[in-house]
Amino acid sequence: MYYKKLKEFPKDFLWGASTSAYQVEGAYQTDGKGLSVQDLHKSVNGITDFKVASDHYHRYKEDVSLMAKLGMKAYRFSISWSRVIPEGTGAVNEAGLKFYDNLINELLVNNIEPIVTIYHFDLPLKLHENGGWSNRQTIDAYVDYAKLLFERFGDRVKYWLTINEQNVMINHPNAVYPIDSDLPSKKELYQQNHNMFVAAAKVTNLCHSMIKDGKIGPAPNITAIYPASSKPEDIVAADNWENIRCWLYLDMAVYGRYNPFVWNYLEEKGYEPTIYSGDMEIIKSAQTDFLGVNYYATATVSAAKNDGNDCQPRHGDQQVMLGEEGVYRSAENPNLELTKFNWIIDSVGMRTTLRRVSSRYDLPIIITENGLGSEDKLTIDGKVHDDYRIEYFEKHFHQARLALTDGVNLIGYCPWSFEDLVSTHQGYKKRYGFVYINRLENDLKELERIKKDSFYWYQSVIHNNGANI
Repeated sequence: MYYKKLKEFPKDFLWGASTSAYQVEGAYQTDGKGLSVQDLHKSVNGITDFKVASDHYHRYKEDVSLMAKLGMKAYRFSISWSRVIPEGTGAVNEAGLKFYDNLINELLVNNIEPIVTIYHFDLPLKLHENGGWSNRQTIDAYVDYAKLLFERFGDRVKYWLTINEQNVMINHPNAVYPIDSDLPSKKELYQQNHNMFVAAAKVTNLCHSMIKDGKIGPAPNITAIYPASSKPEDIVAADNWENIRCWLYLDMAVYGRYNPFVWNYLEEKGYEPTIYSGDMEIIKSAQTDFLGVNYYATATVSAAKNDGNDCQPRHGDQQVMLGEEGVYRSAENPNLELTKFNWIIDSVGMRTTLRRVSSRYDLPIIITENGLGSEDKLTIDGKVHDDYRIEYFEKHFHQARLALTDGVNLIGYCPWSFEDLVSTHQGYKKRYGFVYINRLENDLKELERIKKDSFYWYQSVIHNNGANI
């Protein structure tokens, strides 16, 4: 739809940026922190591990000062479960809690709204060794962990996210677990998925009972799925994948039930989880306040051929397999360009995705991740010219404004990421931040923080509340 006049971003719009604990903090065994499943990652092909990362743990004051200079209204970050409860359950680590206490206070002093992700891919290693999310005891451990966070930080943190990209952990476990890990079967994954649904519902109810005016929601990776052609079979395939990849997770969070198509799919494939007494009542009782949406790109699919080749690696990347026999087959979209890391760029797809989410659920939405990974270079005079990132966000911000004009209740936008951090499989070769961290894979240098050109551009956008987008 063409508009003569676009809506303005709300005055209290949460312009922000995102990170996750294990990718930015470092200090992996400092001050009593326990290990997480992410510490199983080994240095492969010279790529760094997470031991130091961007050293945010020791430099959070400097980083928050930069956030304030950027003009950020919100900072979406995760808490490391194993930093505050080293073994995932049992003894509490006061030093870890003190770090987050200080970080939250520093944010508030600078008028930055904390948006806290409770769990972001970094299950404590002890829980992982005891079966992880396949073990129902992990539900109780997660609830106890969240209760601790609500007790300590609920007086200052209003916005909470339950689980980051639960659908990625289920649909693409090889994108999360270490390369040499034995991956769970599909049956096991969907049992883990169900257990996470129960855990998230319990924590949603707990948040509402413990925090006055507390707001809580999920943060899945959501994207519109395009059919490769107007062939009816391709349209069915796109609907298959959109339901399995996206609506299963949001239907559960909002409506408290399994998506009917996906449940039939699970039964047909033999993937259906065991549902324990009371589970669905708990899930149904939880009321989501808003939806976090991690958006990077759309996907295009065609009808499955069921020939043994429906599932293929994405652009040769064995870490992400796309397609499923008899369900859908990944296809190329000739209308879209790719980044240097073979990620699709589709700014209009953001508008489409937001419209679909809004029309299905009619809830406030925060874009909790969106960004461009690239091989940023530091010039001789100490600058980083990332005009490609500015172009990327200029187009995506404009599409977000169009979605707002369409009637989407968009209340915030937190690009990935505030500063360069460890990309899970590409380390510091693949940079996302508005702030450059001057380090290489295995040379920490001084870890100097350097404002990129995109920093100054985003600073202007926030100052003008997106009026020129």
